[in-house]
Amino acid sequence: MIILKVSNNLKIGIVCYPTYGGSGVVATELGIALANKGHEVHFISYSQPFRLDSFSENTFFHEVRVPDYPLFDYTPYELNLTSKLVDVVMHEKLDILHVHYAIPHASAAISAKLILETKGINIPIVTTLHGTDITLLGKDNSFKPVIEYAINKSDAVTAVSDDLRKETYSHFNIDKDIKMIPNFIDSTLYNKKQKDSFRKKFAAADEKIITHISNFRKVKRVEDVLSVFNKVQKKVKVKLLLIGDGPERERMECMCRKLDLCDKIKFMGKVKAVESFLSISDLFLLPSQTESFGLVALEAMASHVAVISTNSGGLAEVNVEGVTGYLSDVGDVKQMSENTIKLLSDDDLLAQFKENAFHHSKKFDLPNILPLYENLYCFLL
Repeated sequence: MIILKVSNNLKIGIVCYPTYGGSGVVATELGIALANKGHEVHFISYSQPFRLDSFSENTFFHEVRVPDYPLFDYTPYELNLTSKLVDVVMHEKLDILHVHYAIPHASAAISAKLILETKGINIPIVTTLHGTDITLLGKDNSFKPVIEYAINKSDAVTAVSDDLRKETYSHFNIDKDIKMIPNFIDSTLYNKKQKDSFRKKFAAADEKIITHISNFRKVKRVEDVLSVFNKVQKKVKVKLLLIGDGPERERMECMCRKLDLCDKIKFMGKVKAVESFLSISDLFLLPSQTESFGLVALEAMASHVAVISTNSGGLAEVNVEGVTGYLSDVGDVKQMSENTIKLLSDDDLLAQFKENAFHHSKKFDLPNILPLYENLYCFLL
């Protein structure tokens, strides 16, 4: 069996979803950072990750094509991904595969690993768990055996929060050590100076700005965003920016009209440069049912924005109660509203929370997290 040599500069394959979700953002930013340090990074997905929008001599993209065979009622993406992984590992001579999400990515990678072993190639696999693969798919018994197998057969497993790590152990029969490596941000992207001309497009000088960013799914409890804002705007001069899109947007628009709040709310849709909007925000609102980490809250904090969130999942590891913001039980609109009014009504307190949020976010800055992955790669090689 061929054992690949450890070198200062590795050839790393990264498998991720290319969309706006947190896992895709983290995986892409990780790959870009690794490439900037001299590693050769190969992204493998069904389309180019949206954050991979600038040229680098050390980054490469391999598209997983899924032909439309009349034989199949459903597109066999996992099989095509497995074949593509075998092809890329063999011909690009990769040192390691880092896959984000247990299924289908880790399960496809394990299948590819077995195929490659028949060709005398050993490729270590790092699987990073981001949340939905555990908290949603993991609770579906039809997926459980595959998820357990993919995790236990990975050479190393990481989770983005302690809460997710514990939840994985509680839901599955796992004999593999799961290492917690938190999500991260590149603080240079978010520490932007507020542009008054841009802010004036959305709020008057005496108005505060609340922002919410999500994929507008039920788990984000976006109706709670509007319910909180409805209570807050009766006490404070404030505007609400809603960034993102998804299945609950139409419901939100109807609720906005019913509450007669449309003149105080802006639906911005999907936005790549969220940091521009965070730079003009005073408070970030995240009333999610569950968040395995809460990357978008961390992005807000890195932009000097205080956070009002639920205490579910890994959010309490990001948003520090009474320091960077406030935590509430899921669905407690009353408390979230009161805390929001408290912060927005006291400029000194708000300024202190903003500064606290910024300083706490530095703990998750890219230069602090990247070496943890590099050390893990080298340990496996």
